[in-house]
Amino acid sequence: MSTNRHILLTGVSVTAAAFLAGACSGAAESTAGQTERSACVHVVDEDTGRTGGACLPTAPPADRVDRTEPRFTHPTKITNPLHPTSEVTQTIMGGQVDGKPFRTEVSLLPGTKTIQVDGKPVQARISQYAAFSDGRIQEVALDWYAQADDDSVWYLGEDVFNYDNGVVADTDGTWQAGRDKAPPAMIMPADPEKGDVYRPENLPEIVFEEVTVRAVDQTVDGPYGKIEGAMTVRELHMDGSTEDKVFAPGYGEFSTGTKGGDLEAVSLAVPTDAKPGPVPPRLTALDRAAVAAHESPGAAAVRQVHSAWDAYRASDAVPDLLERQMERDLVALEKAGDGAQAMDPALRVAQNVTDLRVRYESVPMVDRDRLALWTRQLTIDAKAGNEGGAAGDVTALELVWERVSHDASNAAPVAMDLRKLRSAADAKDMAQLRQLAPELAERIVELKGL
Repeated sequence: MSTNRHILLTGVSVTAAAFLAGACSGAAESTAGQTERSACVHVVDEDTGRTGGACLPTAPPADRVDRTEPRFTHPTKITNPLHPTSEVTQTIMGGQVDGKPFRTEVSLLPGTKTIQVDGKPVQARISQYAAFSDGRIQEVALDWYAQADDDSVWYLGEDVFNYDNGVVADTDGTWQAGRDKAPPAMIMPADPEKGDVYRPENLPEIVFEEVTVRAVDQTVDGPYGKIEGAMTVRELHMDGSTEDKVFAPGYGEFSTGTKGGDLEAVSLAVPTDAKPGPVPPRLTALDRAAVAAHESPGAAAVRQVHSAWDAYRASDAVPDLLERQMERDLVALEKAGDGAQAMDPALRVAQNVTDLRVRYESVPMVDRDRLALWTRQLTIDAKAGNEGGAAGDVTALELVWERVSHDASNAAPVAMDLRKLRSAADAKDMAQLRQLAPELAERIVELKGL
């Protein structure tokens, strides 16, 4: 899930029949032994959406492993080791994009979505992708996946929401199999081999990616040790650019980019990285210090977080990526002092600590505290008159609530409060938000069943 994975590129679509026939650019052998040119997949400018005359350098049809029609008997049991969608409850990813801290929460939602594939209903699992730039909401996507009978995983579309200053700027990148002639698209072969080619998005000039497997059976550094059986692929995008990604067993998409440049990589995932036993006391102390710094940043609060952080990381394993992020954000928080510039680093520090707790606590329990986190941030932004920030805070609350509402036995009052907050945020009514946020904070404390 790279940062350009949800760009919508307008143009002419292809039919499902063309998909099954393997429409692509490049050479293919005809039955008469003559070389013929298959349908050209045109390069599309990412910034303007304009279709150019050049064809993408796509692979020969013979290399494609996604040209057979999938059969879905038990589609919601997605157990493919390199795309275990139904087995991973939540994955936290981190890194940096365009010079800003970048963090994502990828969460399995309850329930399924029915999607018509070749006229037949297929139940798909729903994955919620929430990306934050500099701590603030940037993109949300609901991705739909199904596993075929041969254990390959198919991508059936996504709803995308791209944000600018806390509000939806566009829904570019949205597509759905069976709608506008979009075909289902293989996102992971059953047993990938080097040289395999497949298309996770296959609606040329609308959305398109072609993947080539470059290496299999690799060993990579995971959050808490070595991981065997990883795979590296190269993606060809609509604009002609390419990007390498790593997939790893127990995680799925594992990393893209480099440590020194743009990077989105797994910090940790559960249950893959879950550890039995109680939350370490020093992590609980770090969490309290981070909450205090979030509520009221300043020199004393930063010293407390630093002390608690040093004590915790000396006593427990911390994923390398999360450690780098925490160090970066603590430096930024210290430099910011107690002014308005401390707002975002204080938020990111609190997010980092909450992420660490996922290893020891259930996702619903941690998400309840994420509700509290975003309610605190909403109070801060509403008091500061930050309309975009407040709108984004309400969105973040809605995202977390979508994940936990089915577990809460007294969900109705929170749902009502969130509806009121959304109305106030849309109206840019900061006074109403300041009044409603404390009420929501009380409701969150009273939540049961998580």
